[in-house]
Parts: sequence; C-alpha cells; structure tokens
Amino acid sequence: MPLSTPLTIQQLFDDNRESLELVWQAGFPGGERLIFGDATSAADQVGHLNLIHPARIQVFGHQEIAYTNRLSAGALTHHTDELVAGKPPALIIAEGLQAPPYIQSICDQKNIPLFATPWPAAQIIDYLRVYLSKKLAQRITMHGVFMDVLGVGVLITGESGLGKSELGLELISRNHGLVADDAVEFARIAPNMVEGRCPALLQNLLEVRGLGLLDIKAIFGETAVRRKMRLKLIVHLVRRATLESDYERLPPHAQTEEVLSVPIRKVIIPVEAGRNLAVLLEAAVRNTILQMRGIDTLKEFMDRQQKAMEGDA
Repeated sequence: MPLSTPLTIQQLFDDNRESLELVWQAGFPGGERLIFGDATSAADQVGHLNLIHPARIQVFGHQEIAYTNRLSAGALTHHTDELVAGKPPALIIAEGLQAPPYIQSICDQKNIPLFATPWPAAQIIDYLRVYLSKKLAQRITMHGVFMDVLGVGVLITGESGLGKSELGLELISRNHGLVADDAVEFARIAPNMVEGRCPALLQNLLEVRGLGLLDIKAIFGETAVRRKMRLKLIVHLVRRATLESDYERLPPHAQTEEVLSVPIRKVIIPVEAGRNLAVLLEAAVRNTILQMRGIDTLKEFMDRQQKAMEGDA
C-alpha cells in the first residue's frame, strides 16, 4: 500500500534550520505537532497569514505584521482567537522582524512553535512548499529495473528469470542509464507525476545471474547511472504463452497501469529466443515519445482502415 507519513514540526525545524536560518522563539513543547497531507496538497500546508485556511503553517511578513498592528484591542483578540482555533502547526516570523508580544504569549500558552528567520516571507513559503511536497509524498516500492532510456523513465517488470537485469545491462551498454535494480522507490511528487529513485543500499548496483553484483558506476562510468527519473513507461516482459492467453495483439486503446493513482503507459513485450529485447524496448520508448507528442500510430492505422472500408462500400 502507498505510504504517506505525517511530518512533525520538530523534523521540519531540524531539516531546515540551517538552510532557512530558523530560530525557535516560543512554543517549545509543540515540536510533536503533525503536518498531514501529500504532494498534491503541499501548497495548502504553508502560506501568508490567512485565517480562511486553518491548520497550516502561517507566515508573517511586513504586510501581516503591519496589518495586525493596525487592529484595535478587541479586533486583535478576536483575530488571535481565530488564529489559534485554526490549530496552525507553527508560526513563522519572516524578514528579520520581531514577533509581536501577543504572538509570543499565545504561542507559549498553546504550545504553538514560533520560528523567526531573516528570509523574505514569499521565499520561505516557496521553499517549504517544495520541501513538504517531497516529505509528504505518497511512496511505494516496486520490483523491477528502472532505466533512463532516451530521456524517458522506464520501469522494466516481469516474472523472475525473464532477463530484466540482463536487458538493463544491455541498455546500459547502449548508452542508456541505470536508476535502480530490483527495488525501486517511487513517490508521487505532483498530481500527475511519479518519480523513482534507488534505495541507498542498492545505489549503482545491478545483479546479473552468473556475474553477481555489478557496480555500474565503476564499470561504465558516472554517465551510466542516474539519481532519479520521472516514471513515464512500464515495459512488462512476459512469456509467449502468457501473451497469447492474457493479452490482445492490438489492443484498441493504449494500455496503462496505475502507480500511486497516476496512470502510466504500459507496453507488453513477449520474451523468446532470438528476439532483441533492447531494440524492442527502444522502439517502445520512441513510440511513447510520439504518443506524448500526440501522434498515435494505431489510431492512424484504424482511421486509414476505416476509410478503406468506406471506399470499398
């Protein structure tokens, strides 16, 4: 099942303290407050002070501080009550400003972490949105070989013993790049985008039967490996008998497989003696590139066939 682990404010602070020059000023017991969500909602997790959006990190810049300073005592009390009722995970005072005393007081009372930073408010928001989109992304580990083929992220899947790793090795020898072998970590980093990378333990390694573990970076050089790629195509290897019993020769619609709820194009390639799988996979990638550009060869053929039938009628 896809996993999306909540993030604590303490972890957010520890991860970004140096890069954002964060100083924790109040609400120290609130480090265990949680930020929930996923990559698709990262933009809603942090923003300029806005009481319409509760439960998000509220960032104060010059305009927000000036606005609160103009409020009457009664309006300020109401405003503060509304802010606390929204249960913000944390407050951030940006641009090197001093936190108003009422903010420090309420943060200490309610255990709301209060951070200060010299960074501009807009930059803090943009930075944290990217950070949260990665941290809160849904994740899943899939079995296969993940490659960069012609700039397209391709996951090679199939039953054990069909030669997925050998195919990966041949593709590397043809100047394509390895991302991960055996276990691939995928994360949904945007509504329609899945990114894959290699677990640290398996970095640069490819296991080939009879040869054992190969260090691809050491053998082929740095250009033979990739740190991460966006998943665009799944190539599933099957035996000929499986293809004939379970799949159509020319399916009327492009096949897809959902990965983290994102539909990914899928191609089925039968494995048998004498077939050059590397060439077939490269052709599948080139055809996928055409499809992404709006060129559908099968549809054009079916249109041509329909016109021919109409002409004969």
